[in-house]
Amino acid sequence: MTIVIVLLCIALLIVMISVFKVNALLAFLIISVFTGIALGLPFTKVAVAVEKGIGDVLGSLVIIITTGAMLGKLVAESGAAQKIAKVMMDVFGVKHIQWAMVITGFVIGIPLYYGIGFVLMVPLIFSVVYRYKLPALYIGLPMLAALSVTHGFLPPHPSPSALVVQFKASMGLTLFYGILVAIPAIVIGGPIFGKTLKNIPSTPMASFVAKELPENELPGTFISLFTALLPVILLGLASLLPLFLDPHSSVIPVVSFLGNPSIVMLIVLILASYFLGISRGKTMDYLSGIFGDALKDIALILLIIAGSGALKQVLTESGVSGEIAAYLQGLSIEPLFLAWLIAALIRFCVGSATVAGLTTAGIIVPLMIATHTDPNLMVLAVGAGSLMFSHVNDAGFWMFKEYFNLSLKDTFRSWALMESIVGIAGLAGVLLLKTIIS
Repeated sequence: MTIVIVLLCIALLIVMISVFKVNALLAFLIISVFTGIALGLPFTKVAVAVEKGIGDVLGSLVIIITTGAMLGKLVAESGAAQKIAKVMMDVFGVKHIQWAMVITGFVIGIPLYYGIGFVLMVPLIFSVVYRYKLPALYIGLPMLAALSVTHGFLPPHPSPSALVVQFKASMGLTLFYGILVAIPAIVIGGPIFGKTLKNIPSTPMASFVAKELPENELPGTFISLFTALLPVILLGLASLLPLFLDPHSSVIPVVSFLGNPSIVMLIVLILASYFLGISRGKTMDYLSGIFGDALKDIALILLIIAGSGALKQVLTESGVSGEIAAYLQGLSIEPLFLAWLIAALIRFCVGSATVAGLTTAGIIVPLMIATHTDPNLMVLAVGAGSLMFSHVNDAGFWMFKEYFNLSLKDTFRSWALMESIVGIAGLAGVLLLKTIIS
């Protein structure tokens, strides 16, 4: 009965937004309250869960998204995105631009948290789209597929890193296996699937599309690439340095502080303001105008994401994930597939890949030990399952929809289907890898 209630509430949410055109934030709040009551949460806990869900998701994303939006707007307006797009096209050519985006997304996605990678890459995607008159989804989805797969499969991202610890797997071996599984999943869910999306209409958010500047007014290639990739460099250093330092070194807390994604984005925004603004003769009033416009454009996205956090928290506190997992655990099937299935269904219900992965871990550990399943492969199976079924209770779904200015139907046809494709391809890769190394 629980799963039926969840399905009906999600269906009602979709109908409210797509058919009756109810504001997405208002629809989320109404459905979150209704779902909590229907699932038997006490009235006092429903309100608390809604508030906690909004606070948790905004607390983890608001600085990243707002500073990322300001940085993206500055990169676009300064001509840096135009310069990077030109360099990429010179290297790869229009014919192979999809692969350029995939490689960029994969390299950037390994050390970079998904939310940061998304808001940083959007201006680059849109610059290529408008500069060369190419379909937005055809260009953008392959890069975002690479970001999504690295988020779900590869350390040092939160969920895979935590799973490595819980399963007592090897961080290095999991990363190696993860790259082997990730590459075909990205190729299938990115460039190959992206070719089917050329006819879906998409007019990306105008805020990130700056007017084209003459060549002599563009910043240099180095400074353009350095500014765009600086978050990757800083986060990568923050991940690697502790491996070479004494665990008791007084430098560790400093590295941890400077490697915090919010601090990284703040540092990068300050440096970008100088290199792309002040040093090129721009005033603080000019920069403030750019940042203000970026925040106006991002406000609605933040509120919608906050609404999705409310629904996620209500579903989490109602115990839906545990109930589904307990039922599935009793089935006699391949442990890797079972772990993938549990993670996929929890992801569908609560909307968070990280919650799905970590919830599954606590359920599947005894079975993994009893069946002597390779813990490194188990990390990847859970990671692949946690990417499945992204829909209206997932913040990433709404970020993609709003940034690319898509209808709900087309977001399902593109983003939601891509996430399921990489999840299925990931499972296939894990099972194939098992047969090879067994």
